[in-house]
Amino acid sequence: MNIGDGGITVSYEPAPDEVARAFFHGLRRQLAVTYTVVVVFLIGATIFCFAVGQAWVGAALLVSTVAAPLGSAWWLRLRLRKMLAFLCVPTTMRLTADGYECRTDKSTTTMRWSMFSSVVTTGEFWLFFLNGQPAAFLPKGAFDAGQQARIAGFLAAREPAKTR
Repeated sequence: MNIGDGGITVSYEPAPDEVARAFFHGLRRQLAVTYTVVVVFLIGATIFCFAVGQAWVGAALLVSTVAAPLGSAWWLRLRLRKMLAFLCVPTTMRLTADGYECRTDKSTTTMRWSMFSSVVTTGEFWLFFLNGQPAAFLPKGAFDAGQQARIAGFLAAREPAKTR
């Protein structure tokens, strides 16, 4: 299936909560691995410190074990809030057989489909990854049912999409 000779063009303004959901969907796997590694390391270091009689260091590490995931989640939300003013503006998205373009009054992003290492399909987004890193997303709500079907068919023909 193809996106079509003329492509698909829509005008859309992402909502802040929608961008936040896409952002966290894209980072979910990386955050889980990072949190797990940090927490396992801190627990191991805590046990070691208590075992060698450094109770005050062990206690500090135990507090860090709880604080690290909470602090990093807070930091990510703060960064996202700063990005929302840039991302939640009227946007024109144009999809063609070659790639896609997102254009606002202040920026234009153009990417070829071949740049993406994988596509993850969720209930409300298509998430695009470059070498395992989240790079872009398309909100399904920006497209009508026919356009969604054309995009889904096009992406499925390019690579088996992963569903979350």
